[in-house]
Amino acid sequence: MASEPVRTRGARSAEPSEHTEEPPGAVSTLTRVLRRPEVGAAVAAVAVFAFFAAMTRTFLTPGGVATWLDSAALFGIMAIAVALLMIGGEFDLSAGTMVGSTGLIVGILTTHSGVNVWLAVVLALAFALLVGAGNGLLVMRTGLPSFIVTLGTFFVLQGLNLAVTKALIGQVAVQGLDRVPGFYDVKWIFGSTVAAFGTVFQVSIAWWIGLAAVATWILLRTRAGNWIFAVGGAQTSARQVGVPVLTTKVGLFMTTAAAGWLAGMLQLFRTSTVQASTGVGQEFVYIICAVVGGCLLTGGYGSAIGAALGALIYGMTYQGIVFAQWDNNWLKTFLGVMLLAAVLVNTYVRRRAEVSR
Repeated sequence: MASEPVRTRGARSAEPSEHTEEPPGAVSTLTRVLRRPEVGAAVAAVAVFAFFAAMTRTFLTPGGVATWLDSAALFGIMAIAVALLMIGGEFDLSAGTMVGSTGLIVGILTTHSGVNVWLAVVLALAFALLVGAGNGLLVMRTGLPSFIVTLGTFFVLQGLNLAVTKALIGQVAVQGLDRVPGFYDVKWIFGSTVAAFGTVFQVSIAWWIGLAAVATWILLRTRAGNWIFAVGGAQTSARQVGVPVLTTKVGLFMTTAAAGWLAGMLQLFRTSTVQASTGVGQEFVYIICAVVGGCLLTGGYGSAIGAALGALIYGMTYQGIVFAQWDNNWLKTFLGVMLLAAVLVNTYVRRRAEVSR
């Protein structure tokens, strides 16, 4: 029975199955559109884009576009991974600190221990995957909420980032990575730029778009995608029909940790410096982007494209406020309003879609 996919796909769960006796054309096009988790985020993204395009001229210049796309990309990479985990019914509050942890590992190993930069990058990835697997196993073996387990991991990593870094190098920041042999060979992958339209675009944008495409394909076209929706929407039923629940959830935690490693490398090889506080507090932004993109806090529903759009909204707002020369503290207010609005709109749209069946 393990080979039978579980039909609990979040974006498609409301659609009639192949065995449903429903006359052709009974489901309207509008209803099908409303059932998509990313619809609300797409509408909000258009509204935010139009608002800041009208408020400031800088927003639509090539340099302005490159700036808010890059900001969205760095958050979007993490938001996509967090969205996959949330669809699987779990949370990871250590995602933000993982960005700083992996950057510090590479920085310390290369600048103070003479480790080859390629080897340091691989070791940082191995560390991230190990922590992710540990989170997943603790959640599954103990039955504790992932919120509690990863909150503990958050504090452990934050303490290690500060204490170990200070003990090893006497400060809480690593600098001068650009003087390490081989730095620019790795920078080509994680920190390069592309010149276009009179400005430069960061390679992080390509990573973001690529990951959104791969994650969407996995969710909608593979057995693993079925498993992710299944363990988030009906874990007991999924286990009964042979879905590898433990493997799926541990894999999702490892994916989130790996995304933290990638975000850490993108920031590290762009600036050649990293601080112990890097990434701290950003885990809530990732969750907000995922929720705005249509993910439910209860699991079993959401999309990678929606999370990418949620990050795009955040990136446009973050830079739009700067371009408009407003007080940057308004960003926090916007995040809170955006989160509440997204939850209310997503709930309303789903109910309307279900009633319209």
